[in-house]
Amino acid sequence: MNGKSVTVTPTVSTSANFQPQNHFQSCLVNLRSQAIAKGVSGSSYDRYTQNLSPDYSVIERLNYQPEFSTPIWDYLSGLVDDERVQAGQQKLAQHRDVLNRVAAAYGVPAETVVAVWGVESNFGAISGSYPLLQALGTLSCEGRRQSYFRGEFFTTMRLLQRGDVTESQLKGSWAGAFGHTQFMPSTYDELAVDFDGDGRRDLVSSIPDALASTANFLKRRGWQTGQPWGFEVKVPAGMSLSGEGRRNKKSLSSWVNRGLTRADGSALIQGNLSGSSQAGLMAPAGANGPVFLVFRNFDAIYSYNAAESYALAIAHLSDRLVGQSAFRTAWPTDDAGTSRAERREIQRFLLSRGYDIGEVDGLIGDKTRQAIRQEQIRLGLAATGRAGQQILRAFRNEAAKQMMQ
Repeated sequence: MNGKSVTVTPTVSTSANFQPQNHFQSCLVNLRSQAIAKGVSGSSYDRYTQNLSPDYSVIERLNYQPEFSTPIWDYLSGLVDDERVQAGQQKLAQHRDVLNRVAAAYGVPAETVVAVWGVESNFGAISGSYPLLQALGTLSCEGRRQSYFRGEFFTTMRLLQRGDVTESQLKGSWAGAFGHTQFMPSTYDELAVDFDGDGRRDLVSSIPDALASTANFLKRRGWQTGQPWGFEVKVPAGMSLSGEGRRNKKSLSSWVNRGLTRADGSALIQGNLSGSSQAGLMAPAGANGPVFLVFRNFDAIYSYNAAESYALAIAHLSDRLVGQSAFRTAWPTDDAGTSRAERREIQRFLLSRGYDIGEVDGLIGDKTRQAIRQEQIRLGLAATGRAGQQILRAFRNEAAKQMMQ
């Protein structure tokens, strides 16, 4: 739930005669020659920009710096919950034939592809509502990184011009990602494939195209067939983690010599791994939380969205989809994260107390956090604004007492 309410003020001029629409149209006129140089025909450019108007809310999204930094245990608990695992297992069964062909063609396991699909768009249920030409056109004319967004703007036009997608299909995130697995237009242009054989690379309406294109992305980013992304490990007490990390890879033999085992106590070197296999030691919450050895395939996932927490969510979900358990080591917190079902429960409690937080959807936005802070103060809890287990238990206890009265 995005409860953020903003007032958008364009930052393009302070002139009393400034008209945002006029500025935007002037910018589009100036971009025409650049678009043509990038392969967009003049007639196509004119058609796609003819009735285009700016949406300055995307500039606000570009500049927005959230006051709330999400702990990794909150991030993962919402993305890798029983609800998403069950939905993902249903998708694995439903699209088994296509996924088997994708795995044979690209060497990427079905569960990894489906995990990306689940995290990126909740299996196609949430893929964004921003009209891409409007969003990217605005970002091409205002705000930071205009050069980058102009490239995406022109690429979007080339995709339309080539017939891969239609303008009505082009809705996605405020920054331009769209389709089942949220490709940026430039990534779409480079790596999308026509897997259903209809002559179009359609990642919006064709699930086979979307799944195969995701596998193609991972393969092109270095996915090694038959190798794991990594696994949770036990680290000897007192071992320093200083200088370690995803990029600082060493042989498994060296990690064995330092006393590491898998989290269940078994040997590091199993299956297709050898003593020379290279892995980095990653401790996203420090030595007191889960620690992982990660291989080249983790880096391939990381390249999809450059954040270790994101890559760990994909990797962990892929494991859960094939029956593996949650991490053995608890996160170092006394207020563990909540699933989406539990977050919806928290939202229903807040609504019952009169807070205006919008829909009950399990998505925690600023209005929900503000309401949680107020309730934490009332209940004598630390006012963190987090939708964690502590506030959920407090709400449940209050509800139970009210039922007994």
